[in-house]
Amino acid sequence: MISLPSRKHKAGRARMVSDTPLRLDRAENIDRLDNGQFDVLVVGGGVTGAYTAMDAALRGYRVALLEKDDFASGTSSKSSKMIHGGLRYIEQGNLPLVRHSLLERQRLRRNGGHLVQRLPFLFPVLSQDGVFDRRLAAGFESLLWTYDLAGGWREGVLHQKLTKNEVLSHCPTFKAENLDGGFMYYDARADDARLTLALARTAAFHGATVLNGAKVTDVTRAGGKVNGVVVQTDGRELQVSAGVVIIATGVWLRDWTGAGKDVDAPQIRPAKGVHIAVPWSKIRNDCTVTIPVPGRNRRATITRWGNTSYLGTTDEDYSGDLDDVNCTREEMNFLLEGAQTALNMEIGPQDVLGSIGGCRPLVAPPGGKTIEVKRNHEIRTDADGLVTVVGGKLTTARHMAEQTVDAAQKVLGRRRRCGTKDAYLLGAAGYDGEATVATGGLASHLGERYGTEARFVTDILAENPALGRPIIDGLPYLEAEVVYAARHELARSVDDILSRRTRARIMARDSSASAADRVGELLMKELDLPASEIDAQVAEYKKQTEHERAILMGEK
Repeated sequence: MISLPSRKHKAGRARMVSDTPLRLDRAENIDRLDNGQFDVLVVGGGVTGAYTAMDAALRGYRVALLEKDDFASGTSSKSSKMIHGGLRYIEQGNLPLVRHSLLERQRLRRNGGHLVQRLPFLFPVLSQDGVFDRRLAAGFESLLWTYDLAGGWREGVLHQKLTKNEVLSHCPTFKAENLDGGFMYYDARADDARLTLALARTAAFHGATVLNGAKVTDVTRAGGKVNGVVVQTDGRELQVSAGVVIIATGVWLRDWTGAGKDVDAPQIRPAKGVHIAVPWSKIRNDCTVTIPVPGRNRRATITRWGNTSYLGTTDEDYSGDLDDVNCTREEMNFLLEGAQTALNMEIGPQDVLGSIGGCRPLVAPPGGKTIEVKRNHEIRTDADGLVTVVGGKLTTARHMAEQTVDAAQKVLGRRRRCGTKDAYLLGAAGYDGEATVATGGLASHLGERYGTEARFVTDILAENPALGRPIIDGLPYLEAEVVYAARHELARSVDDILSRRTRARIMARDSSASAADRVGELLMKELDLPASEIDAQVAEYKKQTEHERAILMGEK
């Protein structure tokens, strides 16, 4: 049951602190969709679609957000997880994007402080085979000053020049013989899947109907104007009416646009990026480390997440199946070789714990290198009133959503002000990140995932202490979090839990497959699902993870 908020919750930085957690009832949401009438209907539950739904709901519209699979199951759970301005965009000459991205970074830091944390970036200066050598160091420092002045200062700290020993204190595995020193500057990071989920849940808090596992198969029209969609969900086909339909499907726009006949669609150029997870003990970095990639005009990064380090990313054109994007053996070797070039360690395929592959939706024609394509976005309104948004980057999703709802309002013939610039996400109001992290242990783990809503997870633990067992040994995720996800986060499947409500799949792919049976048991009880359905979910999850492993190891 969704309790609709009072108007006071829609005003700016309302506290949004409740004595009871938001409970999303799937059956009720489907009933609300069935023959429902909405002002704004958003197709696509990635970060852009979720922010668009939240924005429209805050403006007081009747909103529906529909996702064919799970929230963030596409690109929005497979990004670099960096909330940043992007140094290389300065190198491209796109200073306006950097300046605006840094402003949006700080809005996310403020409005979703439990999910978006400060992240130091370390650039080493190497005497040879580096990102840049000592001759270019002065020029790079000028670039960092430009970055600081463009908005990096908003983080409260400017870049620093580091000595050789200072660099080694942050990452002791660097090859000392080639190391001259380094630079450190500051951006931010977020668990992209949980950020997207928080946006969707916040939209629901403000009255939106949000539903995953709801595939839009057609955009309907009457009198030459868009008037709704056809959606398939849980074995039913529903007709849903809407004043305006927004297509926010990201890279999947390549395959389906929802547009009318003879309408030109934006040129979508999928750019594939991959990350691999390795044990942190191999790297021992306390910040994001930038390393050179031999033979490529590109940098790779290594970011710590708990006892795991993520190594990525590639950036190559992709023309394959968008629902089956995986890291290949060649891509894994490429990243491992880059790490071994810069770091004094032995690491190989046997050390890789998991991997992800996804595609960025670049708005650009074919030709040239994907890394040179500007990360701008495009919003268009067709003559029949269909609104489409695509492109951009994780950091600027709020601004993209604001402009998209502005465009949708023109179709509706209405005008209401955007309220997301200073609107908290659920769990952010009243959250004290420094105090929570200082506490450490369970409080820190839950705080960085749920913010002030962490108490609802501990309520479940208090009711049933047995749910304090970890899902997977060595990872911090608890069985109580599976129960919470089923009750309050619209988790429907084993994959929803292990891939996105937690990040067990990339952190420990094989162990997550072993844990699938227990996760299935918990879901069966919470969602009252038949054993046959849970058995099918577990079998499918194990099949997916084996498929992922086989491609990574070059067996497919």
